[in-house]
Amino acid sequence: VQFVESGGGWVQPGGSLRLSCAASGFTFSNYAMNWYRQAPGKERELVAGISSAGGSTNYADSVKGRFTISRDNAKATVYLQMNNLKPRDTGVYYCIGPLSSFGSWGQGTQVTVSV
Repeated sequence: VQFVESGGGWVQPGGSLRLSCAASGFTFSNYAMNWYRQAPGKERELVAGISSAGGSTNYADSVKGRFTISRDNAKATVYLQMNNLKPRDTGVYYCIGPLSSFGSWGQGTQVTVSV
């Protein structure tokens, strides 16, 4: 099982980024997928989730209305569109399936929001 995140970078407040996560080693379309983030000195937190077929999504209150999670089961890839980014969105972003089924994290992708 492998998760490879990409698309992070530096952006000014109010800017946008689109993260991608390529998954392999399991039947991607059978599992819900989630994005987590970890800010410096803080615990990892759940940001967004999407059901296996993509019909249901959920978001942390702090990102509702700004972030959109989506997936392409044919490409075994999950995305996170992040708009109107704020400095508090800074952190390393990770994707993973349900923690009850997956225990190996990818390397993550760094997102930095600052002036």
